[in-house]
Amino acid sequence: MHAVILAGGKGIRLRPYTTALPKPLVPLGDHEVMLDVIFAQLVRQGFTSATLAIHHLGHLIQAYVGAGSEWGLEVDYATETEPLGTFGPLFSLKDRLPEHFLVMNGDILTDLPFGDLLTGHVASGAPLTVATHVTEHQVEFGVLDLWEQRICGFTEKPRLTYHVSMGVYAMSRSLLDRYQPGTPCGADELILDLIERQDYPACFPYTGLWRDIGRPSDYDGVNSCYDELRPMLLPEPLAAAAGPSDPCPQEGAAAVLATPAAATFPSAHSNGTRPASAREALVTQ
Repeated sequence: MHAVILAGGKGIRLRPYTTALPKPLVPLGDHEVMLDVIFAQLVRQGFTSATLAIHHLGHLIQAYVGAGSEWGLEVDYATETEPLGTFGPLFSLKDRLPEHFLVMNGDILTDLPFGDLLTGHVASGAPLTVATHVTEHQVEFGVLDLWEQRICGFTEKPRLTYHVSMGVYAMSRSLLDRYQPGTPCGADELILDLIERQDYPACFPYTGLWRDIGRPSDYDGVNSCYDELRPMLLPEPLAAAAGPSDPCPQEGAAAVLATPAAATFPSAHSNGTRPASAREALVTQ
């Protein structure tokens, strides 16, 4: 199985951390960076190869990952000369991709079973499958229903529930035939285009652990409890049986129950650490 990891964003919301490092290389705890966790999960679930779509500080990602042999992956690269959005980098890769493949943002922490997502996608027959999560938003004001200059309803500080994209997708290569290489395309644009064509994407609902580290508060929150999150992301066999609750619920989001994945994920490295020189170089950037 093959995965495309989108690692070209500038990480503007995560500044100042991303001034010197691309988001996929920000440290997690004392031992890993984002890509260490993603690669370890992919390998444990049967993925053998990956393409990294890079742009901002891409040379640092190439220097850190190389050909991927340290994780047991075959890694190649797609370098953007300008930002192309979430799916734009894929339009130039058709000849390098298998019939069905995984696509994911490089700043997502989740215990989503990627292999199950890809298997479900193939079975659905849809051109695209979006992993979805339920999140909630607490409105801080009373909400009014209006009709012809009159108030006809009132809800005090409602809590709204939404189904949101997790930033993880499964895709069929045939979908790429519709778009020209070099065309910028965000996730919203592609999904809306498929809906307009009545070629509806499938969804893969998930209720387990999911964290986006797009903002400094998100990143700091994850790092503050990473020792508790790590066994859920990279569990040893015994740790996989630990309690189901998220040790550090995300502010403003629904309380998350972590549904244990069928597979267990080993550490990216046999001793649980990057070689000291590589780790120290990243931390001191």
